[in-house]
Amino acid sequence: METTSRAVAQTPGEEGAQQAPSARGTVDGYLRAPFPWYGLDEAFTGPRWLVQVGTAADGTVEHGSVGHGDEPSVRNEYVPGGDKDARGKFAVVVTVAANPVRRSADGTGLLEATSVSSAAWLAGVGLLSFTWPGQMDHSLRDDWLEQQTETAWTLADDLDGPDWSTLSLPVDGEPTTFHHRESELGWVLAGSTRQGVHLGAYGRGMSPYGLGFAVIEDITAYARQE
Repeated sequence: METTSRAVAQTPGEEGAQQAPSARGTVDGYLRAPFPWYGLDEAFTGPRWLVQVGTAADGTVEHGSVGHGDEPSVRNEYVPGGDKDARGKFAVVVTVAANPVRRSADGTGLLEATSVSSAAWLAGVGLLSFTWPGQMDHSLRDDWLEQQTETAWTLADDLDGPDWSTLSLPVDGEPTTFHHRESELGWVLAGSTRQGVHLGAYGRGMSPYGLGFAVIEDITAYARQE
């Protein structure tokens, strides 16, 4: 699959562990990105906040996420059949630089290309980072995370499969096709823009059908709202 390596993408446990205010990504990483960041458009008037960025071995920013709505935490545990809205209403937008196959920083190998599947994978594991089965002991929880993470990877590799549907959402005011799937955990979206980046999104409690996306003109505004 032409997608971000799982060695680059953070695991759900790692990403979830960084949601505490003292450890969450600062705006500095976002400002180093050589690509535009995306978030929900101006129709969304609620809180906005930074999540984190992902970097290559040489420190180049390759992807990152910004949040909207109620900031979730791992304390919002997943209970089968439970009320999703009770765990907060949020949407996180993932921006992934569109990179072709390229040489590694040390020149010894090739790095995988990024694609819409990359955005779908990062969105899938991002949703898992905020979804922990509260009625399991630690060993079973680890097994659950490993299984769900592998499922997210497999689903991202088959965007034309039966687990995905498509819907059209505005990106910079233009209708854009997104791959879309929903589960008890929440929803995931993945698509591309004309600005040379791929977009992923995930959330729960907020309907994905009414969302719109736009370039973030001032990423520091997300930091100021935290």
